[in-house]
Amino acid sequence: MAQFMVRNLEDDVRDKLQSLARDRGESMEEIVREILRGAVMGQNAPRPRLGSQLAERFAGGGLDAEIAELRGHPVEPPSFDG
Repeated sequence: MAQFMVRNLEDDVRDKLQSLARDRGESMEEIVREILRGAVMGQNAPRPRLGSQLAERFAGGGLDAEIAELRGHPVEPPSFDG
């Protein structure tokens, strides 16, 4: 296993890493390892395109009723008068 030291890291970055580690109950070193692994391992994987992301997010949502066809019908603005 390799080791390296990061110098000149901003104090607020260090503080946020410590806070994240404390919240997860892990060491700061493990948090940094996870961040580095995620940054380089996912680098070569192609990102799904927007349509695929939307389809995945809303899969199984579906509609229970038909949507009325509006073509050929005049569109009227909403009335805000009570």
